[in-house]
Amino acid sequence: MLELEEDLTVVAEVGTGAAALRAVAEHRPDVLVLDIQMPDLDGLAVLDRLAASSDRSTAVLVLTTYEEDEYVFRALRAGAAGFLLKDVPREQLVQAVRTVSEGAELLSPTITRRLVERFLRSPQALGQLDDLTDRERDVLQLVGQGLSNAEIAAALVLGEATVKTHLGNVFAKRGLRDRAQAVVLAYESGLVVAGG
Repeated sequence: MLELEEDLTVVAEVGTGAAALRAVAEHRPDVLVLDIQMPDLDGLAVLDRLAASSDRSTAVLVLTTYEEDEYVFRALRAGAAGFLLKDVPREQLVQAVRTVSEGAELLSPTITRRLVERFLRSPQALGQLDDLTDRERDVLQLVGQGLSNAEIAAALVLGEATVKTHLGNVFAKRGLRDRAQAVVLAYESGLVVAGG
């Protein structure tokens, strides 16, 4: 499906986790489309190994039939830029590859809705954010609501560079690698809830 797009080039196609790691090392692709269930190393083990490597230039889009919350969280914590189910239409898959190649993150709408509902039922205490300043919490909350840095800057009447500084502080204090992990933290902490 991806080879039909003029702006996308498939540099390798493999069937095992170990082969996926070798292909990433050899080709240095912009995006790795990864399944959870594979022979020898599953997708989560591949993600863990990629996260531990010094070169993190390849964005990982998990495309799977497994939508269990634990898979989603483990994939995002390990650095996946996106998580989609295999039943997505071709156009959505192509757009997802483009989105993560540009440095953005995404989740399947059905997964996002389910995760929001899960945390509405059992929100954790905000105490895990005690080390953040009020402004860092504000920025994290708006990241959790899906706002871009420019939108956050407008909402909080700050410069975009200041928003980036606050977000960088959140990443450093909480050991986060990217916005997707920040969104997970915002929901896990109860800072963001659906409709809030």
